[in-house]
Parts: sequence; structure tokens; C-alpha cells
Amino acid sequence: MLRGGRVAPPETGKHMGTITTRRRKDGTEGHTAQIRIKRDGKVIYTESQTFDRKPAAQTWLKNRETALAEPGGLDKAKVQDPTFDLVIKQYKEESKRDLGRTKSQVLSTIAAGDLGRLRGSELTSPEIVKFARSLDVQPQTVGNYMSHLAAVMRVARPAWGYPIDYQAVVDARTVLEKLGAVSKSKTRERRPTIEELDLLLDHYAAMAKRRKAQLPMVDLILFAMFSSRRQEEITRIVRSDLDKEHSEVMVRDMKHPGEKEGNDVRTLLPAPALAVIERQPAIKGEDRIFPFNSGSISASFTRACQLLGIEDLNFHDLRHECVSWLFEQSWDIPRVAMVSGHRSWASLKRYTQIRKLGDKYATWKWRPRTPA
Repeated sequence: MLRGGRVAPPETGKHMGTITTRRRKDGTEGHTAQIRIKRDGKVIYTESQTFDRKPAAQTWLKNRETALAEPGGLDKAKVQDPTFDLVIKQYKEESKRDLGRTKSQVLSTIAAGDLGRLRGSELTSPEIVKFARSLDVQPQTVGNYMSHLAAVMRVARPAWGYPIDYQAVVDARTVLEKLGAVSKSKTRERRPTIEELDLLLDHYAAMAKRRKAQLPMVDLILFAMFSSRRQEEITRIVRSDLDKEHSEVMVRDMKHPGEKEGNDVRTLLPAPALAVIERQPAIKGEDRIFPFNSGSISASFTRACQLLGIEDLNFHDLRHECVSWLFEQSWDIPRVAMVSGHRSWASLKRYTQIRKLGDKYATWKWRPRTPA
């Protein structure tokens, strides 16, 4: 019996295999069977798999040793054990969901590095820890790398039969947490002030007056801060999904950790947000209300903030502003969640920084209003 999370000594198989028993966080035991083949003092092949029951690990080890000992068995195994960069390539190609720009970039970075050159069976916890500690990024970003890496490793064996042990990345994350090398994203508390919003909107209104504006940034900013919509969601909203009578709109493919596509959510539109929509001109042959590039919106906002001397403010902070503004007006959690699309209070509260009760925009000159 293991005590205090200690690891049992490896049990040596008849030929080249070992079984190592570890106690998991939930108190259960995991039995990792590993095969390692050396030639001339160099490891030329390794393979492992973790089981809940030791007899299952012993059976797998025996079967794999027998298969590898057969003529051509090792060469066949190597073909079924591609380098990890090829595994990542296959994961990207076969994924039916849009991985998103960030995840795709992270996986490309992993594939191009030392981990990408290892065979799947060589992806051990120490190798993953070594890679993570080599990243010159913040601990929360390391955590994102581990999450995206784990997504590939989780499906590689059941989907394609590759000898990749998912437990290796689980163990690596445990080590990295103990070392303080990974952490969750910090709760952001930045909200724009009315003075900052006045600066931004006056700036964009002047640009529009001079006909130098390529985007209707005044309305895009106002819609974001009164609807809580992300820039990508704003550019996907269509008139056919708008229900003016109930002040609702369907948001297609709303961002969610487990559902990048098909996560369509009907959301409530606060009155100022609906007023912004109602003043948008209809474009023949175009169903989108805001038919613009989301990246251009963010880039324009960032440039304007730099020009005006507004520090540490990004377009996504307008989503925080909306949620906090609604709570400041004493909206309850279910109703706020109908606007933001959050599924739980745990995720919603990250966007909540209440300053003062009441509607601070009640008499604001830029507040959108529906014509009487």
C-alpha cells in the first residue's frame, strides 16, 4: 500500500518492461506499464500506458513484449509511433471544430520545438516539464500551453492508437503547479472611465466627420459596452437572428472552452444595445449587422488608446464594463447571464467589478436611445 503519495518501486517484467504504481490526487492508484528498448546504450524505442488495475497493466506489458519480439515487430511499432509534430498535424487536420487562432498558434509552437521531434511514446513527464520551463512566458500562459497539449495527448491513443500516455501531461502539470510554473489567468479589474470613453468616442466621431473612418467605431464601442459582446461575436450577428419585440438576438458560435462551434446562444439586449442595432443601415445582400473584420476593430481600438494616452485598456474590457454596469443597476444573476451568455456564476463573477450602485450612463451624452 502506498502512503503519503509515495511511488512504488518499478516492477521489472521478463524482458524489457516495468510497471510503476503512483497514487493519484483522488486517492486511487495508477499503474504505468512501460517498455524501453536500448541498443548500444541508447534508447531506440519506448512505449507506455497507464491502467487503473495492475493485472491489466501486466497483461498489456506481456502482450506488447511478445509483439515486439516477433520478426519486424519493432519496425512496425515505430511506424505506429510517429513524431509528435505529425500527431499535432493530424489533430489539426481531423478536428471538425475551429481550433481558434490562439490554440492553433500554441500547437504550432509545440510542434516546432523539442517536443515535436519526439516520438509519441517518448513524451514523458520530465520532457514536458522541461519544455514548459523553457517557455519565456507568464505562468498563466504556460497553463494554456499545457491545456492545449493535453487536448492532443488525450485523444491520440483512443483515436489513432498511438502509444501516447495522457497521464504524462497530468503528472507534468502537477509538477509545474508545485514549482509555481503554471497558474490560472488573473482576474482583470480594468474598467474604462467615462472620461476615457469620451476621449475615444470624440476621437472617432471627429474621424467620421472628416470621412477618414473605415469602421463605425463609435457604434461598435457603444454596442460592445452595452451588449457585452466580444468583437468576434459582434461581426457574426445577423438581422435574421434579431427579435426586436423581445429585445433578443442569437449569438452564433459563442466562445466556450468545450464548444467552439455550434454553441448558439439566445441573448438579451439591453435597451441601449438594441438602439445601436436599430440605427445601423441595411446593406443589400448582407445579413450581418456589423459586416466588418473583428481583428481590424481590435487593432483600431488599440491604436486609438495609444494615441490618446489611455493605458492598459483593450476592447475586451468593454465586456467587463457591461456586466458590472448591469449589476450596479441591481440586475440579478440569471438576468445578467442572459445578456452575457455565461453558464455559471463562477465564470460570470470574473467579469464583475462593482464600483457604485445606479446607472452612471443615465444622462451620458453618448448613451444610445431608441427614437420616440
